[in-house]
Amino acid sequence: MNDALINWAQQHQQHALLLVPLFAFMETCVGIGLFISSVFLVVICSIFYANGWASMTHMALLAAAGSSLGDHAGYYFGRAIGPGIHHLNIVKRHRSKWDRTEALVRRYGPGAIFIGRFLPALRSLVPAMLGISGFARLRYTLFDISACSLWALGLTAIVLGAHQLFVQ
Repeated sequence: MNDALINWAQQHQQHALLLVPLFAFMETCVGIGLFISSVFLVVICSIFYANGWASMTHMALLAAAGSSLGDHAGYYFGRAIGPGIHHLNIVKRHRSKWDRTEALVRRYGPGAIFIGRFLPALRSLVPAMLGISGFARLRYTLFDISACSLWALGLTAIVLGAHQLFVQ
């Protein structure tokens, strides 16, 4: 994958940078995020940074924007299905677990946004749960942008740390 990615990126440097928000979106979007690892984004950013194709600041901003868009897609999906999800058979079978999860999300909403952002298993699910629970839109947006910005700083630290470790 790395050789094909590097060759493609060398030939299409203007468009290659779009992979950063695309992978950030995919890893956070409800459903898709369960199958896309954040390792892909780290590898892409590392390759682009090591080859001087983009600054880390630029990539961090693009990654934060892509991840927030993915989170918001999940949040609005959750708002769209809302209470109707309680009628699904799988939710009915696990009613007590579902009710506990919803109560936790309602109680710790802002904290859930931050914790979910840094736990890959929850990253794509927490926004949908917050949407389902009716968490306020403006509060969600403000907390999510803050969490995505902090997460982008973490991405920056990982990429720069790996660059220092392996290049020098």
